[in-house]
Amino acid sequence: MAFLMKHVLGDKLTSMTGGGGKEAAVAVADGKETPESKGMSREEFEEYQRQLVQEKIERDQEFATKKAERANLRVALRDKYRLPESAQDDATVQMAGEDLDLPEDLAKMVEEDEEEEENNDSFMGKVLNMDVDKLKIQAQATMMDVKQVAEEKCTVM
Repeated sequence: MAFLMKHVLGDKLTSMTGGGGKEAAVAVADGKETPESKGMSREEFEEYQRQLVQEKIERDQEFATKKAERANLRVALRDKYRLPESAQDDATVQMAGEDLDLPEDLAKMVEEDEEEEENNDSFMGKVLNMDVDKLKIQAQATMMDVKQVAEEKCTVM
């Protein structure tokens, strides 16, 4: 009777009883996936493994690019605000190897800020480059002239 049940029901009987058949033993064997554990042929399994490796490489490349873009952004901000440079960010940008661009919105903001700085720098540059002693002497001379004119015209003084 058991022989008849085994032939008629086959693997269905072992799966109903918890079986512990060949598939469970193969999947657990080395702790690694096997074609049998995935229900694939050997060729399908090898293609599956190649796809997994390719996807991992693509994810790693995307991650490295994003990391380099962030480092590029930090470098641009450090340049803008005249902060000390970071060797780690410089190395990250160089490792990316590509010419990384800032996102459009960010590049536009940086460009607008640079234009404002140029406008401010032109006025501030003139103020900072002026000779304060010369200005002080000119201001004192002007005040002396104003006092003399006021004394000549005003009888009270």
